[in-house]
Amino acid sequence: MAKVAIIGGGIGGLMAAYRLKQNNKDINITIFDSGHMIEKRHCPANKNMGCVHCKVCSITCGFAGAGAFSDGKFNLGTAYGGTLGEALGEDVANEYINEVDKVLESFAGENYPKLFLSNEELKLKCLQNNLRLLDMNVRHLGTDKNLQTMESLIKWLKENGVELVSDTTIKEIKISGKEHILIGETGELTKADKVVIATGRGGAKFVTEFCEKNGINMDSNSVDIGVRVEMKDIIWREFSSAIYEPKILYRTKTFEDRTRMFCFNQGGLVSAENNHGIITANGHSYAEPEKKTENCNFAILSSIHFTKPFNKPTEYAEYIARMANMIGNGNVLVQRFGDLIRGRRTNDHRLGQNTVIPTLRATAGDLSLVLPHRMLTNIIETIYALDKVAPGTANDDTLLYGCENKYYSIRPQTDSDFRLTEGVYLIGDGSGITRGLSQAGAMGLYIADKMF
Repeated sequence: MAKVAIIGGGIGGLMAAYRLKQNNKDINITIFDSGHMIEKRHCPANKNMGCVHCKVCSITCGFAGAGAFSDGKFNLGTAYGGTLGEALGEDVANEYINEVDKVLESFAGENYPKLFLSNEELKLKCLQNNLRLLDMNVRHLGTDKNLQTMESLIKWLKENGVELVSDTTIKEIKISGKEHILIGETGELTKADKVVIATGRGGAKFVTEFCEKNGINMDSNSVDIGVRVEMKDIIWREFSSAIYEPKILYRTKTFEDRTRMFCFNQGGLVSAENNHGIITANGHSYAEPEKKTENCNFAILSSIHFTKPFNKPTEYAEYIARMANMIGNGNVLVQRFGDLIRGRRTNDHRLGQNTVIPTLRATAGDLSLVLPHRMLTNIIETIYALDKVAPGTANDDTLLYGCENKYYSIRPQTDSDFRLTEGVYLIGDGSGITRGLSQAGAMGLYIADKMF
């Protein structure tokens, strides 16, 4: 009987296990995750609004992955969310992305959320203001519906014989011929014919070490550094009511760098994430109306692609985030946009008088002490550009939380089936190919079809 080990219980790993069982119910499958089972994932910050530095972050780790407590946005296309269209071809990539949507619908139960369709009028409005709106069809489950759907999928996997091993970190994959040995903190855990690495962005170090040990070439990828922006929800209502999530690209005038606005949360909450001891900002929102706030939030990130000889973009981004934590006394920083423009630190008094009430307990401070001049200039320019299509974005009371980082620093070279070496596959955000739930899930389905 063939045995498959999957490292990482996020949507990529779950979809791979689901399709493998669909294709052959007799396959022996074990999924390992460094975090908790989904029903045990609870963030203490929900009670006091501040990160308490758990050893294993329940927001980023555990079964259902970092996407479990995300906003539950599934982008049904290839315009953004990764480069799966380039890797597989647009037709094949879209076929698998749509299959992810069908699988989710089968586990979501009643009232599967409607699709938000693209909007030509809003695209034109952005173009007229030197902005590019990357809109496509979006399915928004919300944090609550998304979590319920993942729970149903995981329950199905259990009932169909998939073994789920939580709170277990894989340290190494040893390859001996066609046999693959997974080594944990206490020694050998299992042997498998095939291994799927689906560790997500948090597994970048693990993937890098595996590639270096096995002589697999890695291409440098970009890193994004920026802030989470929070303001009154009504300011972006024209966009969010029509397409739900505006993803907007901008080319800055000062440096001609690319920035992007993305991860929009209507009526949402800003959240803190613990990434191996580094606290960064993120955001999410619920589908149920009674759980929504008066605010919306989104990320503005400045993209950087380093050239030789520098080859440590992830470490660079982490260094900046650590500085923010140091100034914030171990917490995320928050600053009023008006204070940033006037060159002064936000303090608790001014934050207490703000018309935009923060949804995350962060440390009032000065982001100019953390973000390099180039990135900060890019972010400020972008806010003023966005203000032209959504007036009020550049209000004094708009809040900026720092830092928010996205790591895409490595892209290991694989074959056309995303195989690193014989019997070892790499999928999801840790591959450097995907940057979202739909494409990560699609990679899981695809490699399951190609594995045997």
